[in-house]
Amino acid sequence: MTELAGGPFADPEEVISRLDAVDHLVDEGTATALFLASTLGQPLLLEGEPGVGKTASAIALAAAVEAPLIRLQCYEGLTAGEALYEWNYQRQLLAIRLAESRHEKLADADLFTEQFLSERPILRAVRASGPVPPVLLVDEIDRADDEFEALLLEFLGEASVTIPELGTFTAARRPYVVLTSNRSRELHDALRRRCLYHWIEFPEPARAVRIVRRRVPTANQALIASATEFVGRARRLDLDKAPGLAETIDWVSALTVLGASSLGRADGLRTLGAIAKTPDDRDAIAELFEPIEGVR
Repeated sequence: MTELAGGPFADPEEVISRLDAVDHLVDEGTATALFLASTLGQPLLLEGEPGVGKTASAIALAAAVEAPLIRLQCYEGLTAGEALYEWNYQRQLLAIRLAESRHEKLADADLFTEQFLSERPILRAVRASGPVPPVLLVDEIDRADDEFEALLLEFLGEASVTIPELGTFTAARRPYVVLTSNRSRELHDALRRRCLYHWIEFPEPARAVRIVRRRVPTANQALIASATEFVGRARRLDLDKAPGLAETIDWVSALTVLGASSLGRADGLRTLGAIAKTPDDRDAIAELFEPIEGVR
C-alpha cells in the first residue's frame, strides 16, 4: 500500500510563512488547499484566470519543502509516451543487432525490461526515491485532449502507473501533485473527483500591491499602487484577455525600466503591450487613461 506523502506543514499559517520565505505570497484559501493536499496526500487542482499564480504556487511549494520539481507542460496532442513512459526503440534495436552478431536470439521479454524503459514526468514522479517526495506540476491540463485525462486517472487515484510488459509501479511515498487549469475547456468529472479543488481569485488590491512590490523591488511605491489600481479597473472591462497579476508585474517592470516613478499617460501607452494582448483590448484599456486626474 502506498504511504501518504506526509505533512510538511503544521497548519495553513505555516504554508503562508514558508511560501513567503521563498518570495511567494498566498492567501488563506490557497494556503489551506496546499496544506490539505500535502497532508492528505491528494492531488490538488488549481483553477483560475491566467496570471493569478497557479503555476507559481506549485513551484513555490517545491522550493518551500525543498523537493525536486517535475513539470509536465500540457498541450494538444500530448501522448502517454511523452507524459508517462516510452520504450527506447534505438537501444532495443541496438540490442537486437548485437545479439544477431553473436548468433543469439532475443525474446520479446528480453527487450521489454527496465533497461530499455524511458521515464517521462509521471513515471519519474512515481519512482522517485529521494529524501523528499517530488512535486509534480501538471501545468495547464485543460490544453491537453480529453483522452489524455483518462491516462492520468490511475496515477491520480492510486499514485501508480501500469506498464503492460512490466506490471504496476506504485509510489512508495505519494508525490505532491498540483494540476493547473485556465478553464479553456471543462475537465471530466472523473479527474475532478480524484483531486482536491481550489479556485484562485485575483488578489485584493492590498495583497496585489505587496506581491508586485516583492517581485519588482526597484519600482516606486506610488507607481506600484497606481498601476495595480489601474489593472483592477481594466479587469472590469469586457476584454478578450483580462490582465492578471503576472501581466501587472510585467507592466510595472517595463515602466520601471523606462525610469517611470508614477503612472503617466505617455509611458503607460508605450508599455500597454504588457497588459493588453489584443488590438481591441489595447484600445479599450487606453481609454481608461483619460479620466485619471493628473495623469500626463
